[in-house]
Amino acid sequence: MHLDRPEHRHHVVPRFKALAAALLFAGTALSMSPALANKQNDTLRMAYDQAPESVDPYYNNVRIGVIIAANVWDTLLYRDPLTNEYKGQLAKSWKQVDDKTLEFELREGIKFHNGEEFDADSVVYTLNFVADPKNKATTQQNVRWIDKVEKIDKYKVRLTTKEPFPGAKEYLSTTVAIHPAKYYAEVGPQGMNAKPVGTGPYKVVEYIPGKSITLEANKDYFKDSPKAQPKIGKVVIRFIPDRQTQMAEVISGGEDFIMHVPKDQAEQLRSMPQLQVKSGNTMRIAFMQMNIRDDTPAPQLKDERVRKAILHAIDRESIIKNIVGEGSELLNTICTPSQVGCTDEGAPIYKYDPALAKKLLAEAGYPNGFDIDIVAYRERNQTEAIINYLQAVGIRAKLNFLQYAAMRDMIRAGKASLTHQTWGSNLVNDVSASTPVYFAFGNDDVTRDPKVRELLDKGDVTIDSTARNAAYKEALTMIAEHAYAVPLWSLPVYYVASQDVEFKAYPDELVRFWDMSWK
Repeated sequence: MHLDRPEHRHHVVPRFKALAAALLFAGTALSMSPALANKQNDTLRMAYDQAPESVDPYYNNVRIGVIIAANVWDTLLYRDPLTNEYKGQLAKSWKQVDDKTLEFELREGIKFHNGEEFDADSVVYTLNFVADPKNKATTQQNVRWIDKVEKIDKYKVRLTTKEPFPGAKEYLSTTVAIHPAKYYAEVGPQGMNAKPVGTGPYKVVEYIPGKSITLEANKDYFKDSPKAQPKIGKVVIRFIPDRQTQMAEVISGGEDFIMHVPKDQAEQLRSMPQLQVKSGNTMRIAFMQMNIRDDTPAPQLKDERVRKAILHAIDRESIIKNIVGEGSELLNTICTPSQVGCTDEGAPIYKYDPALAKKLLAEAGYPNGFDIDIVAYRERNQTEAIINYLQAVGIRAKLNFLQYAAMRDMIRAGKASLTHQTWGSNLVNDVSASTPVYFAFGNDDVTRDPKVRELLDKGDVTIDSTARNAAYKEALTMIAEHAYAVPLWSLPVYYVASQDVEFKAYPDELVRFWDMSWK
């Protein structure tokens, strides 16, 4: 363990101070008024540290937006999070006509929250609109494989992919939400963000961008859905960037549910009788991007020895043990271990070796290290630990901590050097939803190796599973060999909730309000 070194002590001490401050804040709140009896008024109150830039699922990729989308919208298919079995959701059945064609029989009698009827037009308009690059969906990788969607009759559609795409059902069961055709054609993504309309178990009754969103149970939710009928009447999500304030609120009873609580604070909150703490590993991975584009603000990163020095400088095992928490898995390649096609077999392993890191830096012409910026948006305590390890070998990293959308825009503009990044694959348990996002020449690719792209593209469209996995394996190994990025760890989530709330912690990091109830 290396956290007893002087440069690491400040990661631990402020966490206890933060909890003490939260307790003091909560105590003041409790002395002023009794805790809110949210069970009595059937309102679940949740706080989250990031605000979605849009509530339209295709124009957001912050986790809270993914959570809202799953509760407000439905998809054609549904994947059981525990068995991974595909079931019909808005579609009652489907068939694979050929390598590039799927046909869906749609359910009848379903209505959107605004009363508009769900039918083939909803599917055709939504998917053709978001798959068109000119409409600039933020989550373009989720729909870029769609060539066209055609109406066969009122309750039957045909979907054609650009190439054979083995991951199609995975996307259609997780991220590809269906909008009401007439309404979406009228208001577009901006209007859908302002007044969201889906078919899901919850409907949006108030949205104040950057502040809060209020959901209400959809009493007309269709009975044949594999999602359960909602049991909690109302859900209020507040966007509170400050973790200390979130903790104070949940301790005092002002909030019923928070997530992504740092390990040490979650463990201390276990002792509070009014609270429950649950945790588990997730599909979300943490890694560092290194910008080696021609216009990089940090030309040092173009030298492979510098990138390898960064990999050897970080004691990932100590950070997992002391900061990240139980359930976390050490990564050697940039993909989620559970995903189809993810492997680290054959990839080099970069062990913690600060002496080797210094030697590599000296060989690259930086015996005294160098200054660099690092951008991050969450898990700040983990970023600070990484910065301390880099500092110990002479790499003086200055932290720029931002909201996700600002960080993403900075990366896409080529202005970020090092990035402490996380990715949850939008629930999709297939490598096509992780590695290609950052290495297949999309907006978020800051390395742009054409051979890596070629291999990833091959993996995406290869039907034969053995050949598909081989293409992904070669790409993942090449990324690791050239040290194009720093694989770190999978991220467990710690949830803290009121004892009144019945909930499950799922491995896909999705909060299913329809699956929650009061005890």
